[in-house]
Amino acid sequence: MLVIMDLNSPRSDVEKVVEKIRSLGCTPHEIPGSSKLAIGITGQTNKLDEEYFQLMPSVQEVVRVTKKYKLVSRQMKNEDTVIEFDNTEIGSQELFICAGPCSVESRDQIHDIAGQLSEMGVKFLRAGAYKPRSSPYAFQGLKEKGLEYLAEVKVKYGLKIVTEVLNTESLPAVAQTADILQIGARNMQNFTLLVEAGTTKKPILLKRGMSATVEDLLLSAEYILAQDNYNVILCERGIRTFENSTRNTLDLNAVPVVKKHSHLPIIVDPSHGVGIWDKVPAMAMASIAAGADGLIIEVHHKPEEALSDGYQSLTPGQFKSLLEKLKELAQVVGRKIS
Repeated sequence: MLVIMDLNSPRSDVEKVVEKIRSLGCTPHEIPGSSKLAIGITGQTNKLDEEYFQLMPSVQEVVRVTKKYKLVSRQMKNEDTVIEFDNTEIGSQELFICAGPCSVESRDQIHDIAGQLSEMGVKFLRAGAYKPRSSPYAFQGLKEKGLEYLAEVKVKYGLKIVTEVLNTESLPAVAQTADILQIGARNMQNFTLLVEAGTTKKPILLKRGMSATVEDLLLSAEYILAQDNYNVILCERGIRTFENSTRNTLDLNAVPVVKKHSHLPIIVDPSHGVGIWDKVPAMAMASIAAGADGLIIEVHHKPEEALSDGYQSLTPGQFKSLLEKLKELAQVVGRKIS
């Protein structure tokens, strides 16, 4: 259920609605928009009657949300969510471009790549300190040492850091360094981690699970928003199908579907989506044409020596060439890349 009020409603009127919701055994969530204040209600809302709120001061409308996911839905908030950083926004006209290696492998490696990306104007660096891998014998990341190296490049190059949270135990350490917490495909339905990450109030990049539906993805995002953390970026990264000519099947249908049903920004990971470096540029371009709010792309200065996912990584030179094409395409679809 959703209670709509004027954005300039007296705080006392808002508090009365909030207290009324709590007295009925439900949880209020204030969602300010550009001209309206929405108070979402979660819990056993099927037992609530719209009339409980319709006659309260400053209440303009009461709407029953029919989706399984409430706070994530367009019914709850019609306008797009825009996540603000110091010098950029995610979900606005500016396209979010995040690049970097699959994992932090050494101090020299991450400094080399970060320096080259910074010179290209990239503002967000992706790199994993903790790496969940299918095989227990594969490279699992440098862990705390990796976070130390990421903290160094963050200061030296002025980059925002996007790195993965593996579990609740490592969450405090990762949150101390990361500007955006990434929750990977394998953890998309780790509900304990979703809740704990949500309580940090940090922006969270939530990747779609390998066998998850769009509804599954949105319901996972709901766990985070239920902690009153609305800074969630959804990510399509390919799903597992019968097709074996690529690593995954990049489901670009998900982009317009999410745009229709949710106010959250959605980006695409074409590197994991196809898993083959020479297919990445084409799928990156297709992602922007489909309406994605940005891209997260793997870039490695020596892909042939990478400890993880080298085969899907672009070199800095290849990425720079793609970036120039993306700048041209952005103008065609009414977006921009600074």
